[in-house]
Amino acid sequence: MAVDTETFRSVLGQWPTGVVLVTTTAGDGWHGMTASSFSSVSLEPPLVLVCLDTRLASHRLVSDSGAFGISILGRDQAELGRRFAGRLPPAERFQGQEWLTPRTGSPVLANALGWLDCRVVHAYPGGDHTIFVGEVLAADTPRATGPLLFHSRTWGRLADPLPDRVVLADTGLAAALERRGLADGRLLEAVRDAGVRTRVRGGGPGKARSVLLDSPAGPAPGPGGVIEFPYRDPAAAAAMVAAARAADCTAVGRVFDAFAADRRAGTLAAVGELLAAGCDEIALDEGGEPASPLAVREILGDAVSQARQTPVRVRLTDRAGLGLANALTAMKSGVRHFDVTLGGLDDGLCSVDLLFLASRLGVEGPADREALAAAAAELETACGEPLPGRTRALGRTAS
Repeated sequence: MAVDTETFRSVLGQWPTGVVLVTTTAGDGWHGMTASSFSSVSLEPPLVLVCLDTRLASHRLVSDSGAFGISILGRDQAELGRRFAGRLPPAERFQGQEWLTPRTGSPVLANALGWLDCRVVHAYPGGDHTIFVGEVLAADTPRATGPLLFHSRTWGRLADPLPDRVVLADTGLAAALERRGLADGRLLEAVRDAGVRTRVRGGGPGKARSVLLDSPAGPAPGPGGVIEFPYRDPAAAAAMVAAARAADCTAVGRVFDAFAADRRAGTLAAVGELLAAGCDEIALDEGGEPASPLAVREILGDAVSQARQTPVRVRLTDRAGLGLANALTAMKSGVRHFDVTLGGLDDGLCSVDLLFLASRLGVEGPADREALAAAAAELETACGEPLPGRTRALGRTAS
């Protein structure tokens, strides 16, 4: 007995796919539709395929024109996918977007995750569909973000996997102690001994040390150290990276106020320019305005995709009680590098709190949480007041 159509469709709906727009051109203008039946075929020559229902107008138009375009949609383009899947007139589907016509005349979406301009080289019958195989004549990846997914007849995005480990750098302790007139040598050493990189106020040798410099002329931490610098413009970033290379140091470009509501485009542009300058790490600082988990997710989702293999680190605050919520959001967005402060001084994200959260999530934290808790107890005595960190007392007993 043949499988009924509804069962067949339900089973295939359990297979998640990406979402593309299939477009072509005809005498009366552009035409397009949403599709998920798209796949690569060959690298040499570059071939892809798309399956189109023989009853659709797009099927006839692709057959007549001998060409089609593929635009891969990002996670933020679900509404565009719905528009091309609906019953709007063809011309209305293309309104409000920028389109390119690279080689064949078929339009492709200028801000797609990727697009392909294809010439039909084979057309095979496939039941009520035709399998069109296209040779790719032009292609590009205009931007980096998560893909739009289609699963069980609903639109979605990739799941949020947690990292396998978190890596910490204490970028706030030295400055916090200086503001209080307290000596920092013993505590900074204790934090480094616990496996956490520390930011110091001046140069000097040490692989577990970083300095924040405003210009290439500043004192470097010595070979194997880290030079951090605030992002200002591409030329300044290139000069700072060159200075780090000359000093045999890691270069970390920092973007301040990275999660402000009106800073998304500027933050992502800065990330791209720091990558072009050759930074080894990109650091995004929360800044003065408390960030919401939604803003952290939206910006980091794109920044991590854009950075690819270059680590993205974040400096979050806990002044509004959102520090750990934002840290969890950052982890689920692909971040494993965090800037913290011992004890949570001056609203910095507390190192022991973050390691406690990581332990409850089954995420490895190579730093010694017990040693950091002991250092925090010493810091509390030096400050003469309770520290903001919430879980220090659990440091010796919680696994």
